[in-house]
Amino acid sequence: MTDTAVDTVTSVPVAVIGAGPAGLMLAHLLGRAGVDTVVVDTRTRHAIETTQRAGILEADVAHDLVGTGVSDRVLRDGDEHEGLELRFGGRPHRVHFKRLVGASVWLYPQTDVFTDLADARARDGGTVHFGVTDTEVLDVTTATPRVRWTAPDGTRHEVRARYVVGADGSRSMCRDLVPGDRRTRYGREYPFAWFGVLAEAPPSAPELVYAHSAHGFALISRRTETVQRMYFQCAPDESPEAWSDDRVWKTLQDRVAGDDGFRLQEGPVLEKTVLRFRSFVQEPMRWGSLVLAGDAAHTVPPTGARGLNLALHDVKVLAPVLLRALGREGGTALDDYQPQALRRVWRAQNFSYWMTQLLHTPPGGSAFDLRRQLGELDNVVGTPAGQAYLAEQYTGWPTRAH
Repeated sequence: MTDTAVDTVTSVPVAVIGAGPAGLMLAHLLGRAGVDTVVVDTRTRHAIETTQRAGILEADVAHDLVGTGVSDRVLRDGDEHEGLELRFGGRPHRVHFKRLVGASVWLYPQTDVFTDLADARARDGGTVHFGVTDTEVLDVTTATPRVRWTAPDGTRHEVRARYVVGADGSRSMCRDLVPGDRRTRYGREYPFAWFGVLAEAPPSAPELVYAHSAHGFALISRRTETVQRMYFQCAPDESPEAWSDDRVWKTLQDRVAGDDGFRLQEGPVLEKTVLRFRSFVQEPMRWGSLVLAGDAAHTVPPTGARGLNLALHDVKVLAPVLLRALGREGGTALDDYQPQALRRVWRAQNFSYWMTQLLHTPPGGSAFDLRRQLGELDNVVGTPAGQAYLAEQYTGWPTRAH
Protein backbone atom coordinates (compact mmCIF):
# COMPACT_ATOMS: atom_id res chain seq x y z
CA MET A 1 0.00 0.00 0.00
CA THR A 2 3.06 2.22 -0.22
CA ASP A 3 1.69 4.19 -3.17
CA THR A 4 -1.81 4.61 -1.73
CA ALA A 5 -2.80 8.24 -1.12
CA VAL A 6 -2.95 9.34 2.51
CA ASP A 7 -5.46 11.62 4.18
CA THR A 8 -3.03 13.30 6.58
CA VAL A 9 0.72 13.87 6.80
CA THR A 10 2.32 14.96 10.07
CA SER A 11 5.87 15.19 11.41
CA VAL A 12 7.32 14.25 14.80
CA PRO A 13 10.85 13.60 16.02
CA VAL A 14 10.12 9.99 17.00
CA ALA A 15 7.52 7.47 15.82
CA VAL A 16 6.97 4.33 17.91
CA ILE A 17 5.55 1.07 16.59
CA GLY A 18 3.92 -0.80 19.46
CA ALA A 19 1.89 0.57 22.38
CA GLY A 20 2.86 -2.01 24.95
CA PRO A 21 4.73 -1.03 28.13
CA ALA A 22 8.05 -0.45 26.31
CA GLY A 23 6.60 1.79 23.59
CA LEU A 24 4.43 3.79 25.97
CA MET A 25 7.20 4.20 28.55
CA LEU A 26 9.55 5.49 25.86
CA ALA A 27 6.92 7.98 24.67
CA HIS A 28 6.37 9.05 28.28
CA LEU A 29 10.08 9.60 28.96
CA LEU A 30 10.56 11.55 25.71
CA GLY A 31 7.43 13.57 26.41
CA ARG A 32 8.81 14.62 29.79
CA ALA A 33 11.84 15.97 27.90
CA GLY A 34 9.65 17.93 25.49
CA VAL A 35 9.93 15.53 22.53
CA ASP A 36 6.71 14.70 20.67
CA THR A 37 6.00 11.15 19.60
CA VAL A 38 3.32 9.25 17.73
CA VAL A 39 2.65 5.68 18.88
CA VAL A 40 0.65 3.17 16.83
CA ASP A 41 -0.49 -0.38 17.61
CA THR A 42 -2.57 -2.92 15.73
CA ARG A 43 -4.26 -4.00 18.97
CA THR A 44 -7.10 -2.08 20.60
CA ARG A 45 -6.56 -0.72 24.07
CA HIS A 46 -9.28 -3.07 25.33
CA ALA A 47 -7.52 -6.08 23.83
CA ILE A 48 -4.23 -5.21 25.54
CA GLU A 49 -5.87 -4.51 28.90
CA THR A 50 -7.83 -7.76 28.90
CA THR A 51 -4.93 -10.05 27.95
CA GLN A 52 -4.04 -11.29 31.41
CA ARG A 53 -0.34 -11.44 32.16
CA ALA A 54 1.52 -11.87 35.38
CA GLY A 55 4.15 -9.36 36.35
CA ILE A 56 7.11 -9.21 38.70
CA LEU A 57 8.77 -5.80 38.67
CA GLU A 58 12.28 -5.08 39.80
CA ALA A 59 12.33 -2.43 42.51
CA ASP A 60 14.01 0.01 40.10
CA VAL A 61 11.18 -0.44 37.58
CA ALA A 62 8.51 0.11 40.24
CA HIS A 63 10.31 3.23 41.44
CA ASP A 64 10.63 4.50 37.84
CA LEU A 65 6.85 4.27 37.35
CA VAL A 66 6.42 6.46 40.40
CA GLY A 67 9.46 8.71 40.01
CA THR A 68 8.82 9.64 36.38
CA GLY A 69 5.23 10.59 37.11
CA VAL A 70 3.46 7.67 35.44
CA SER A 71 1.49 6.64 38.53
CA ASP A 72 1.97 5.67 42.15
CA ARG A 73 -0.61 2.87 41.88
CA VAL A 74 2.10 0.21 41.99
CA LEU A 75 2.81 1.30 45.58
CA ARG A 76 -0.88 1.26 46.49
CA ASP A 77 -2.11 -1.83 44.62
CA GLY A 78 1.13 -3.76 44.10
CA ASP A 79 2.54 -6.25 46.56
CA GLU A 80 6.16 -5.94 47.67
CA HIS A 81 7.93 -9.31 47.92
CA GLU A 82 11.11 -9.40 49.97
CA GLY A 83 11.93 -12.93 48.86
CA LEU A 84 10.62 -16.14 47.34
CA GLU A 85 10.27 -19.78 48.30
CA LEU A 86 12.00 -22.68 46.57
CA ARG A 87 10.31 -26.01 47.33
CA PHE A 88 12.23 -29.17 46.57
CA GLY A 89 12.79 -32.51 48.22
CA GLY A 90 9.41 -32.02 49.90
CA ARG A 91 10.60 -29.03 51.93
CA PRO A 92 10.35 -25.20 51.69
CA HIS A 93 13.42 -22.95 51.46
CA ARG A 94 13.04 -19.17 51.63
CA VAL A 95 15.49 -16.88 49.84
CA HIS A 96 15.32 -13.47 51.56
CA PHE A 97 16.19 -10.88 48.90
CA LYS A 98 16.04 -7.89 51.23
CA ARG A 99 18.41 -9.42 53.73
CA LEU A 100 20.80 -10.72 51.08
CA VAL A 101 21.07 -7.84 48.63
CA GLY A 102 18.91 -5.07 50.09
CA ALA A 103 16.31 -5.20 47.30
CA SER A 104 12.75 -6.42 46.77
CA VAL A 105 10.49 -7.11 43.80
CA TRP A 106 6.91 -6.01 43.27
CA LEU A 107 4.05 -8.27 42.23
CA TYR A 108 2.15 -6.04 39.79
CA PRO A 109 0.54 -7.43 36.62
CA GLN A 110 1.83 -6.30 33.24
CA THR A 111 -1.72 -5.31 32.29
CA ASP A 112 -1.73 -2.83 35.17
CA VAL A 113 1.62 -1.41 34.04
CA PHE A 114 0.09 -0.92 30.59
CA THR A 115 -3.04 0.75 32.01
CA ASP A 116 -0.94 3.15 34.08
CA LEU A 117 1.16 4.11 31.05
CA ALA A 118 -1.82 4.45 28.69
CA ASP A 119 -3.62 6.64 31.24
CA ALA A 120 -0.48 8.76 31.66
CA ARG A 121 -0.17 9.27 27.89
CA ALA A 122 -3.83 10.34 27.71
CA ARG A 123 -3.40 12.62 30.73
CA ASP A 124 -0.34 14.28 29.21
CA GLY A 125 -1.88 14.72 25.76
CA GLY A 126 0.31 12.11 24.08
CA THR A 127 -0.70 10.74 20.68
CA VAL A 128 -1.42 6.99 20.68
CA HIS A 129 -3.40 5.27 17.93
CA PHE A 130 -4.80 1.86 18.87
CA GLY A 131 -6.44 -0.64 16.53
CA VAL A 132 -4.67 0.47 13.34
CA THR A 133 -4.11 -1.77 10.30
CA ASP A 134 -1.83 -1.92 7.26
CA THR A 135 1.13 -0.46 9.16
CA GLU A 136 4.18 0.25 7.02
CA VAL A 137 7.60 1.54 8.05
CA LEU A 138 9.47 3.04 5.10
CA ASP A 139 12.88 4.55 4.31
CA VAL A 140 14.57 3.46 7.56
CA THR A 141 18.02 3.67 5.97
CA THR A 142 17.52 7.40 5.37
CA ALA A 143 17.32 10.40 7.71
CA THR A 144 13.60 10.77 6.93
CA PRO A 145 11.82 7.49 7.73
CA ARG A 146 8.04 7.33 7.39
CA VAL A 147 5.27 5.37 9.09
CA ARG A 148 1.93 4.76 7.37
CA TRP A 149 -1.21 3.13 8.74
CA THR A 150 -4.97 2.87 8.31
CA ALA A 151 -7.08 4.14 11.19
CA PRO A 152 -10.16 2.24 12.45
CA ASP A 153 -12.38 4.68 10.50
CA GLY A 154 -10.65 3.69 7.24
CA THR A 155 -8.61 6.87 6.76
CA ARG A 156 -4.96 6.55 5.79
CA HIS A 157 -2.21 8.46 7.63
CA GLU A 158 1.51 9.14 7.35
CA VAL A 159 3.97 10.31 9.97
CA ARG A 160 7.41 11.57 9.00
CA ALA A 161 9.95 11.17 11.77
CA ARG A 162 13.66 11.43 12.39
CA TYR A 163 13.77 8.09 14.18
CA VAL A 164 11.46 5.09 14.35
CA VAL A 165 11.43 2.74 17.33
CA GLY A 166 10.20 -0.81 16.80
CA ALA A 167 8.64 -1.91 20.08
CA ASP A 168 6.10 -4.17 18.43
CA GLY A 169 6.56 -7.31 20.47
CA SER A 170 7.65 -10.87 19.86
CA ARG A 171 5.96 -11.03 16.45
CA SER A 172 7.71 -7.84 15.38
CA MET A 173 7.38 -6.57 11.85
CA CYS A 174 10.10 -3.98 12.49
CA ARG A 175 12.85 -6.53 13.18
CA ASP A 176 12.38 -7.89 9.66
CA LEU A 177 13.37 -4.49 8.25
CA VAL A 178 16.97 -5.31 9.07
CA PRO A 179 18.19 -7.16 5.94
CA GLY A 180 18.67 -10.88 6.37
CA ASP A 181 22.34 -10.74 5.42
CA ARG A 182 23.00 -7.97 7.94
CA ARG A 183 21.35 -9.46 11.00
CA THR A 184 22.06 -12.38 13.32
CA ARG A 185 19.29 -14.18 15.17
CA TYR A 186 20.12 -16.28 18.21
CA GLY A 187 17.45 -18.57 19.61
CA ARG A 188 16.46 -21.65 21.51
CA GLU A 189 13.16 -23.53 21.53
CA TYR A 190 12.46 -25.41 24.76
CA PRO A 191 10.93 -28.90 24.87
CA PHE A 192 8.32 -27.89 27.45
CA ALA A 193 5.82 -25.15 28.19
CA TRP A 194 3.81 -23.72 31.10
CA PHE A 195 0.19 -24.57 31.65
CA GLY A 196 -1.17 -21.31 33.08
CA VAL A 197 -4.19 -21.21 35.39
CA LEU A 198 -6.20 -18.28 36.70
CA ALA A 199 -8.30 -19.47 39.62
CA GLU A 200 -10.84 -17.96 41.98
CA ALA A 201 -9.31 -18.80 45.33
CA PRO A 202 -7.60 -17.20 48.35
CA PRO A 203 -3.81 -16.84 48.26
CA SER A 204 -1.90 -20.00 49.10
CA ALA A 205 1.35 -18.29 50.08
CA PRO A 206 2.50 -14.74 50.86
CA GLU A 207 5.22 -14.79 48.17
CA LEU A 208 6.03 -16.67 44.97
CA VAL A 209 6.65 -20.39 45.32
CA TYR A 210 8.89 -22.17 42.78
CA ALA A 211 8.39 -25.92 43.22
CA HIS A 212 10.59 -28.74 41.91
CA SER A 213 9.47 -32.33 42.38
CA ALA A 214 9.57 -35.76 40.78
CA HIS A 215 6.14 -34.87 39.35
CA GLY A 216 7.50 -31.77 37.61
CA PHE A 217 7.73 -28.01 38.07
CA ALA A 218 5.07 -25.61 39.38
CA LEU A 219 4.97 -21.89 40.14
CA ILE A 220 2.49 -20.45 42.60
CA SER A 221 1.88 -16.73 42.18
CA ARG A 222 -0.81 -14.25 43.13
CA ARG A 223 -3.13 -11.94 41.21
CA THR A 224 -5.45 -10.43 43.83
CA GLU A 225 -6.80 -11.47 47.23
CA THR A 226 -9.47 -13.55 45.46
CA VAL A 227 -7.88 -14.56 42.13
CA GLN A 228 -4.61 -16.46 41.87
CA ARG A 229 -2.18 -17.20 39.02
CA MET A 230 -0.45 -20.59 38.89
CA TYR A 231 1.62 -22.54 36.35
CA PHE A 232 2.92 -26.05 35.91
CA GLN A 233 5.26 -27.62 33.38
CA CYS A 234 3.58 -29.33 30.43
CA ALA A 235 4.28 -30.40 26.87
CA PRO A 236 4.35 -27.58 24.28
CA ASP A 237 1.45 -29.17 22.37
CA GLU A 238 -0.76 -29.62 25.44
CA SER A 239 -4.45 -28.73 24.92
CA PRO A 240 -6.05 -26.66 27.71
CA GLU A 241 -9.47 -28.07 26.79
CA ALA A 242 -8.30 -31.56 27.76
CA TRP A 243 -7.83 -30.55 31.39
CA SER A 244 -10.70 -30.63 33.88
CA ASP A 245 -10.51 -28.47 37.00
CA ASP A 246 -10.00 -31.60 39.12
CA ARG A 247 -7.07 -32.70 36.96
CA VAL A 248 -5.50 -29.24 37.15
CA TRP A 249 -5.72 -29.12 40.93
CA LYS A 250 -4.42 -32.66 41.42
CA THR A 251 -1.41 -31.86 39.21
CA LEU A 252 -0.65 -28.67 41.11
CA GLN A 253 -1.13 -30.26 44.54
CA ASP A 254 1.17 -33.17 43.64
CA ARG A 255 3.91 -30.79 42.55
CA VAL A 256 3.90 -28.67 45.72
CA ALA A 257 3.28 -31.47 48.24
CA GLY A 258 5.85 -31.78 51.00
CA ASP A 259 6.66 -32.97 54.47
CA ASP A 260 5.26 -29.74 55.90
CA GLY A 261 1.74 -30.56 54.69
CA PHE A 262 1.56 -27.51 52.40
CA ARG A 263 -1.55 -27.48 50.20
CA LEU A 264 -2.95 -24.98 47.74
CA GLN A 265 -6.23 -23.18 48.31
CA GLU A 266 -8.56 -24.43 45.56
CA GLY A 267 -11.45 -22.83 43.68
CA PRO A 268 -13.05 -22.54 40.23
CA VAL A 269 -10.57 -22.31 37.36
CA LEU A 270 -11.35 -19.16 35.37
CA GLU A 271 -8.77 -19.45 32.59
CA LYS A 272 -6.40 -22.06 31.14
CA THR A 273 -3.61 -21.28 28.69
CA VAL A 274 -0.41 -22.88 27.42
CA LEU A 275 2.66 -20.63 27.32
CA ARG A 276 5.47 -21.82 25.07
CA PHE A 277 9.10 -21.15 25.94
CA ARG A 278 11.59 -19.46 23.69
CA SER A 279 14.87 -17.58 24.01
CA PHE A 280 15.60 -15.10 21.22
CA VAL A 281 17.95 -12.20 20.49
CA GLN A 282 18.38 -10.26 17.26
CA GLU A 283 21.48 -8.20 16.57
CA PRO A 284 21.85 -5.42 15.60
CA MET A 285 19.22 -3.55 17.62
CA ARG A 286 19.71 -0.50 15.39
CA TRP A 287 19.53 -0.23 11.62
CA GLY A 288 19.81 3.23 10.07
CA SER A 289 17.07 5.36 11.64
CA LEU A 290 15.32 2.31 13.12
CA VAL A 291 15.89 1.12 16.68
CA LEU A 292 14.46 -2.05 18.26
CA ALA A 293 13.38 -2.31 21.89
CA GLY A 294 11.76 -4.92 24.12
CA ASP A 295 10.39 -8.18 22.74
CA ALA A 296 10.97 -6.97 19.18
CA ALA A 297 14.68 -7.49 19.85
CA HIS A 298 14.69 -10.26 22.47
CA THR A 299 12.51 -12.66 24.42
CA VAL A 300 13.28 -14.83 27.43
CA PRO A 301 11.52 -17.74 29.15
CA PRO A 302 9.25 -16.48 31.94
CA THR A 303 11.02 -18.47 34.67
CA GLY A 304 13.22 -15.61 35.85
CA ALA A 305 10.63 -12.83 35.42
CA ARG A 306 12.97 -10.85 33.17
CA GLY A 307 10.85 -10.07 30.08
CA LEU A 308 8.93 -6.94 31.11
CA ASN A 309 11.82 -5.62 33.18
CA LEU A 310 14.21 -6.06 30.28
CA ALA A 311 11.89 -4.20 27.89
CA LEU A 312 11.54 -1.28 30.27
CA HIS A 313 15.29 -1.22 30.80
CA ASP A 314 15.80 -0.95 27.03
CA VAL A 315 13.77 2.24 26.81
CA LYS A 316 15.32 3.66 29.97
CA VAL A 317 18.67 3.42 28.18
CA LEU A 318 17.24 4.46 24.80
CA ALA A 319 15.41 7.64 25.86
CA PRO A 320 18.51 9.70 26.77
CA VAL A 321 20.36 8.32 23.75
CA LEU A 322 17.55 9.49 21.46
CA LEU A 323 17.62 12.91 23.10
CA ARG A 324 21.32 13.17 22.27
CA ALA A 325 20.69 11.92 18.73
CA LEU A 326 18.04 14.61 18.24
CA GLY A 327 20.51 17.22 19.43
CA ARG A 328 24.01 18.15 18.40
CA GLU A 329 25.44 14.63 18.29
CA GLY A 330 23.05 13.39 15.63
CA GLY A 331 22.71 9.73 14.68
CA THR A 332 26.13 8.72 15.97
CA ALA A 333 24.71 8.93 19.51
CA LEU A 334 22.61 5.84 18.74
CA ASP A 335 25.81 3.80 18.62
CA ASP A 336 25.77 3.84 22.44
CA TYR A 337 22.39 2.13 22.73
CA GLN A 338 23.11 -1.43 21.65
CA PRO A 339 26.19 -2.11 23.82
CA GLN A 340 24.40 -0.90 26.94
CA ALA A 341 21.19 -2.77 26.18
CA LEU A 342 22.79 -6.02 25.00
CA ARG A 343 24.97 -6.45 28.05
CA ARG A 344 21.85 -6.70 30.19
CA VAL A 345 19.98 -8.72 27.56
CA TRP A 346 22.58 -11.49 27.59
CA ARG A 347 22.82 -11.44 31.37
CA ALA A 348 19.05 -11.90 31.47
CA GLN A 349 19.23 -14.67 28.87
CA ASN A 350 21.78 -16.48 31.02
CA PHE A 351 19.76 -16.11 34.22
CA SER A 352 16.49 -17.13 32.58
CA TYR A 353 18.15 -20.20 31.04
CA TRP A 354 19.77 -21.08 34.36
CA MET A 355 16.49 -20.82 36.29
CA THR A 356 14.70 -22.84 33.63
CA GLN A 357 17.15 -25.75 33.59
CA LEU A 358 17.39 -25.61 37.39
CA LEU A 359 13.69 -26.21 37.95
CA HIS A 360 12.23 -28.04 34.95
CA THR A 361 12.35 -31.73 34.21
CA PRO A 362 13.71 -32.38 30.71
CA PRO A 363 11.65 -34.83 28.62
CA GLY A 364 13.20 -38.25 29.01
CA GLY A 365 15.23 -37.10 31.99
CA SER A 366 16.84 -39.87 34.02
CA ALA A 367 17.03 -40.47 37.76
CA PHE A 368 20.53 -38.99 37.57
CA ASP A 369 19.14 -35.76 36.06
CA LEU A 370 16.65 -35.41 38.90
CA ARG A 371 19.24 -36.04 41.60
CA ARG A 372 21.71 -33.67 39.95
CA GLN A 373 19.06 -30.91 39.97
CA LEU A 374 18.44 -31.52 43.66
CA GLY A 375 22.17 -31.14 44.26
CA GLU A 376 22.20 -27.82 42.40
CA LEU A 377 19.15 -26.58 44.29
CA ASP A 378 20.82 -27.55 47.55
CA ASN A 379 23.89 -25.57 46.48
CA VAL A 380 21.67 -22.52 45.85
CA VAL A 381 19.82 -22.51 49.16
CA GLY A 382 22.52 -24.17 51.27
CA THR A 383 25.25 -21.56 50.85
CA PRO A 384 25.22 -17.79 51.40
CA ALA A 385 26.87 -17.28 48.01
CA GLY A 386 24.22 -19.39 46.25
CA GLN A 387 21.35 -17.52 47.88
CA ALA A 388 22.97 -14.15 47.17
CA TYR A 389 23.45 -15.07 43.50
CA LEU A 390 19.77 -15.94 43.08
CA ALA A 391 18.69 -12.82 44.97
CA GLU A 392 20.91 -10.48 42.96
CA GLN A 393 19.89 -11.96 39.62
CA TYR A 394 16.17 -12.07 40.41
CA THR A 395 15.94 -8.51 41.72
CA GLY A 396 17.91 -7.13 38.77
CA TRP A 397 20.98 -5.04 38.21
CA PRO A 398 21.05 -1.24 38.59
CA THR A 399 20.91 0.54 35.24
CA ARG A 400 23.71 2.87 36.25
CA ALA A 401 26.12 -0.08 36.41
CA HIS A 402 25.79 -0.60 32.67
